[in-house]
Amino acid sequence: MIFVVGHKNPDTDSICSAIAYAELKKSLGTDAKAVRQGEINPETAFVLEKFGIDVPELVTEWEGKKVILVDHSDVSQSIDDIEKAEIVEIIDHHKIGDITTPNPIFFLAMPVGCTATVVKILYDYHGVEIPKQIAGILLSAILSDTVIFKSPTTTEKDIRAAEDLARIAGIADLNTFGIQVKSKLSDIEKMSADEIIKRDFKDFNMSGKKVGIGQVELVDLSVIEPRIDDILGRMKEMKEKEGYDGVYMMLTDIIKEGTLLLAVTGDDSVVEKAFGARLENSRVWLDKVMSRKKEIVPPLENAYSS
Repeated sequence: MIFVVGHKNPDTDSICSAIAYAELKKSLGTDAKAVRQGEINPETAFVLEKFGIDVPELVTEWEGKKVILVDHSDVSQSIDDIEKAEIVEIIDHHKIGDITTPNPIFFLAMPVGCTATVVKILYDYHGVEIPKQIAGILLSAILSDTVIFKSPTTTEKDIRAAEDLARIAGIADLNTFGIQVKSKLSDIEKMSADEIIKRDFKDFNMSGKKVGIGQVELVDLSVIEPRIDDILGRMKEMKEKEGYDGVYMMLTDIIKEGTLLLAVTGDDSVVEKAFGARLENSRVWLDKVMSRKKEIVPPLENAYSS
């Protein structure tokens, strides 16, 4: 058995790409199973229910298991006892991380907006027909990760893949369906500040400094504004107790196409170096900024290294 798994705090792409790639591997004769490392978010729950697919099993112990990683290649975002597992493949769309293996493996990382796009390309490469349910979840992942094609990470490959998958899944209006998918992440009323931060949170090593960056995508920032002070309070606790040099939270408005960045740092000048704007009360509006991968991580890495 080979287990296919995405990163910690899994998003829709991480879960759906794992499911779809496991199905592709099975069709090619490999005994594969999609699993997860953490709880799914409301958007992913909606997508899986809509297309009639069960939530993957939660797995937390990996010793002796063969593993395919999707949607990440960073140790900090991966399985806890990664040194005890055998990584046999990596499928991703991020920068190459710091995971290493003792043997050569199949590693495919493409500069596209979503791992689901890479998985769709692999289905086409192997000449395997994509089932309607799988097309539906891959389409949902692409619309989610590219923020309905508004993210600067979006490529022509993502758009073409989405159009092909929509025809298979029977989705007529990509924009309407995309908004329906993304709106599920705005349901935060019953979530604690910690749950909001950790829902899509990733750790990074930036020039030897531990940096955490979370993101919540919303159709209207007004739904989270009353919670900002609580969120900042929890971010300060994380910085003090968990050894972070900086904790950042992206509150991304998909309609206004921008991000209110919350930042708790040891040196606020890092934010000014990275984005050319000063923090005011631990927050700054970044117009047209939608992508953590392309518009937040690289500038911060440069700022921390300078």
